[in-house]
This record gives sequence, structure tokens and C-alpha cells, in this order.
Amino acid sequence: MKTNYDRLYVLFVYYFNIERDYFECHEVMEELWLEEGRNTLYQGLLQVAVGLYHYRNGNTGGAVKLLTAALEKLDREPPIVLGIDLGRLREESRSYLDKLARLPDEPFAFYDLTIRVLDSALEERMEIFRLHPPAAHED
Repeated sequence: MKTNYDRLYVLFVYYFNIERDYFECHEVMEELWLEEGRNTLYQGLLQVAVGLYHYRNGNTGGAVKLLTAALEKLDREPPIVLGIDLGRLREESRSYLDKLARLPDEPFAFYDLTIRVLDSALEERMEIFRLHPPAAHED
């Protein structure tokens, strides 16, 4: 597995899994996405976070739009990439989207998703942020 992860990517996974701060996920991943030439993998990950952000804030339409767009991009990627179980995140995002489609008949409370980290090097870098939380991201 890759052991040299970009700091912004590590921050994204940290904000997603530990802080559950999907706004900050967007901030750091958008910067990385722009730096890396608009990589669709990064864009898809960003869109999952923004979809969750929208649903948490009552914007069901925005959540559906973003999760749909995310899956269109993430479905092109291998199931294990960048030290994470992307296959599982896709499955869980698809399940969320299915629940959103049935929302009028089957309401459900917002819940977080977790990106399953498969690389211990990525876990270790996230643990550093957990022990020494970064300041809010600045442009």
C-alpha cells in the first residue's frame, strides 16, 4: 500500500471518520482536487462528504444529487485505492441513496458513513491529527 499520503488527503479522511465534519472534508479535498488536476477519485470522495453534509442539514435533493454524482465517479475506481476500502464506501453510499429515494415513505435519521482504512500508515497519520487536532482549514 501507498505510505506517502498527501496531507490534505489524510485530513479529508480524518475529518470524515473522526470529526464527522463534512464541511471541512469539502474544504481540504477541493484544494487537493484542484492541486492534483481535478482527479475524479478525489472529486467523488468530496461529493460523498458533501452529500452527507446536505442530508444532515435537511437538503435531501442536494444529498441525492451529490451521492449520485459521487457514485458515477467512484464506480470507475478499483475497490481498494489510496489505503481505503472504496468498494465498501460505494456500497454504503449506494445504500444511503436508496434510502433517500424511499424517504417519503420510509423516513430515516441522518447517520454518518465511515471510510474503512486498510493501510496502517494512513491510520497512523490520522492518529496524529486525532491527538493533535488541526486548526480549521484555511485557503
